[in-house]
Amino acid sequence: MPRIYVLGAGTPTPTADRFGSSYVLELDGQYLMFDCGPAATHKLVQAGLYPTQISHLFFTHHHFDHDVDYPCFLLTRWDQSGDQIPDLEVIGPPLTKTFHYRLMDSSVGAFAHDWTARVNSASSQHLHVRRGGSLPRRPPTVNIREMLPEEIYDGPGWSVRTALAEHAQPWLDSLAYRIDWTSGSVVVTGDTRPCQSVLDLAQGADTMLCCCWDDQDRMLERGERGMCGTVQAAEMAQSANVKRLVLVHVGPDLSRHPDREKAISDIQRVYDGEVIFPDELMSFEV
Repeated sequence: MPRIYVLGAGTPTPTADRFGSSYVLELDGQYLMFDCGPAATHKLVQAGLYPTQISHLFFTHHHFDHDVDYPCFLLTRWDQSGDQIPDLEVIGPPLTKTFHYRLMDSSVGAFAHDWTARVNSASSQHLHVRRGGSLPRRPPTVNIREMLPEEIYDGPGWSVRTALAEHAQPWLDSLAYRIDWTSGSVVVTGDTRPCQSVLDLAQGADTMLCCCWDDQDRMLERGERGMCGTVQAAEMAQSANVKRLVLVHVGPDLSRHPDREKAISDIQRVYDGEVIFPDELMSFEV
C-alpha cells in the first residue's frame, strides 16, 4: 500500500520534537521526497528508509527550513550508492538550478572540496569500490527540472501537477504539488495562505498535507497572514472535498498541549473528514 512518511513537521523554529519540513511518499517501491529541511537525511534513516532509496526530490520553495539538508542528503546518497542507482531527479520552482550550482559546481560550489576529495583520494576510492562502484569515480550529478504552476511531471505509474502556492512572492516562487496514481492522490501544499490555485489543485484528493502554522485566533491577533492557520486549513480541506487532512509545518505553540487538542477540535467543527496531527517520524497508509 502507498505510504506517507512525515520526516519534518515543524517550522524554522527548532523544538525538541519538530524542525523544518520533509515528507516521503512510497508508491509501488518508489520513494518520492518532498522538501529536505533540517536533519531530513537523519530523520529518513530513523524512519526506516535510506537515501539511496529516494529517486525524486521535489522542492516546494527555497526557504531554509525546506532545503537546508539538501547537500547532506545528496552527498550521502551519492557516496553510499556505489554507482548502483540512477542520478537523483530534482524538481522545484525557479532558483532550484542556481541553488544546486552554488552548492555542487566544481569551481564555485560550497561542497566541491568534499566530493573532489572523495573522487580522488585512494581511501575514498577503495570504499567506493567496496560499495560496488567502479573507477574512475564520477562526481555527484543530478537531473534538475524547474517547474512553473500548472505544469505536469510524469513518473513511472504516477504524475505530478503543480499549482501556485501564495507564500513569499515576489522574493521566492512557491509551488504546491498533487501526486496522482491509479488508485489514489496526495497533495502537498507547501507553505501557503488560503488561495484558489491550491484549492483547485486539491479538489477530491485522498490526502492533503497542509501547512498549519498556529491557532487561527492567535494568528489574527498577531496579524500573521503568510500561511494557513487551523481554521483556514480546515476550510481549504472542506471546500476541496479532501478525504484526509494532515497538519504539517506546525508552529511551536500549536504543537503543545492543550493547544494541539484545541486545534483538532476547531478543525473538526469546519471539516468533516479525517484529521491527522502527526509527530515527526510518523507514517501512515494513503
